[in-house]
Amino acid sequence: MELAYIPSPSRGVLHVGPIPLRGYAFCIIIGVFVAVWIGNRRWVARGGRVGTVADISVWAVPFGLLGGRLYHVITDYELYFSEGRNWVDAFKIWEGGLGIWGAIAVGAVGAWIACRRRGIPLPAYADAIAPGIAVAQAIGRWGNWFNQELYGKPTDLPWALEITSSSDGRVPGTYHPTFLYESLWCLGVAALVIWADRRFKLGHGRAFALYVAAYCAGRAWIEYMRIDDAHHILGLRLNVWTALIVFLLAVTYIVISWRKRPGRETVVEPGASDAPSGGEAEADGPRDADADGSDGTEPRSDGGTEADAEADAPGDPKKKDEAESAKKT
Repeated sequence: MELAYIPSPSRGVLHVGPIPLRGYAFCIIIGVFVAVWIGNRRWVARGGRVGTVADISVWAVPFGLLGGRLYHVITDYELYFSEGRNWVDAFKIWEGGLGIWGAIAVGAVGAWIACRRRGIPLPAYADAIAPGIAVAQAIGRWGNWFNQELYGKPTDLPWALEITSSSDGRVPGTYHPTFLYESLWCLGVAALVIWADRRFKLGHGRAFALYVAAYCAGRAWIEYMRIDDAHHILGLRLNVWTALIVFLLAVTYIVISWRKRPGRETVVEPGASDAPSGGEAEADGPRDADADGSDGTEPRSDGGTEADAEADAPGDPKKKDEAESAKKT
């Protein structure tokens, strides 16, 4: 007999009149806002403008949701396209089903488009937003708790998760709360990235790569504990293989990138130092040279420019006459 356990909510949706408030969607939305808030603070501290992270997120978030859903539907296609299933359910994102691998990959495409439009290096933006993404995942995982899904093997530990639903093949009982394990792991990943970024001055996408590597390390063993249906390759779940491969790619990127370009970018957003930041910012490098569109000349106290000063300076009489003629013209 279990002395303690984590209860599951009796339902994952609350109706306020005709409007359904779904716990899963609520967790995703809160996670996005927190990620943007954290990313904005880090971006401004590196010398960027306030609001840039939010502007880029307008592209990245929809792309990420699309990619996450596509990954889930493709890797679990039998849930929507096998006999007796309704393919329309593939569009019901509010019922759960987002693959983080697809969300990050396709979300990065959206972020790249937005960064390119603003002349911002994508790696710098990724470094700023990395801890926020980890915290967003920590919050988003609680959506699985609302849906009573993605739990682990049976256990009678004091922190076991009680499953009460018997729909979709569930068996009521107490199981490992893998959603909680991953939520806590993601918070640890966020703390690790923030610490390492301050300690080693990571840049050029390395803070983001560290987030990816650290998350994959945890996801591999958490995924191994889950008992929901999944495709297997050589005895391991597909997502375990994905975590291992992405982990190796992220570590390889960190090593190669550090050898080529140690340290951080000197400018993360051209011209940002000219505009008021709205908060305390600590630029990482000098102001971009012509970011404000000027021609590089400096005004003089008498209303002239450096070009005039050059003409006034002693030197070749012929050049001086040419300069005077140009001024009269």
